[in-house]
Amino acid sequence: MRIEIRAIARIRPGPERTLIDTYLDRAGHHGRATGLGPFSEREFDTRSLTGATAETRALTENLPSGVVIALDERGKQMDSRGFSSLLGHERDQGTRDMVCLIGGADGVDHEALPAGVRLLSLGQMVWPHKLVRVMLAEQLYRAAALLAGAPYHRD
Repeated sequence: MRIEIRAIARIRPGPERTLIDTYLDRAGHHGRATGLGPFSEREFDTRSLTGATAETRALTENLPSGVVIALDERGKQMDSRGFSSLLGHERDQGTRDMVCLIGGADGVDHEALPAGVRLLSLGQMVWPHKLVRVMLAEQLYRAAALLAGAPYHRD
């Protein structure tokens, strides 16, 4: 199952960029053995986009058929094992593509989201979208590792 992160704004070289790249590489390593991947990222330049509605429309343009998850503070909260189970379930159901959407500073516009988009929250706190991307990449890596049978420190 291909997994793509679509996010508003470009992240320049620095600690966040390094962490995202590292976690997506690790996810790909574990994912190959479990039918997950490739893991990719697509950044959207905000210079031509004004407001959450335009950003959301850009993020959702030309979506592949499959599962779409939008990161949103009002979305469903789940632990790492639950997220891993979600990925494993979708993979086992034959889902070919999963796209995770990360809006800009104002999040995603719910009215502009296509029907069927699932909302996922990383907690009730508001996080900078750059850190959300790092945290999502890490959770994708953790999910792939759990599905590959890697030891989990919470066991």
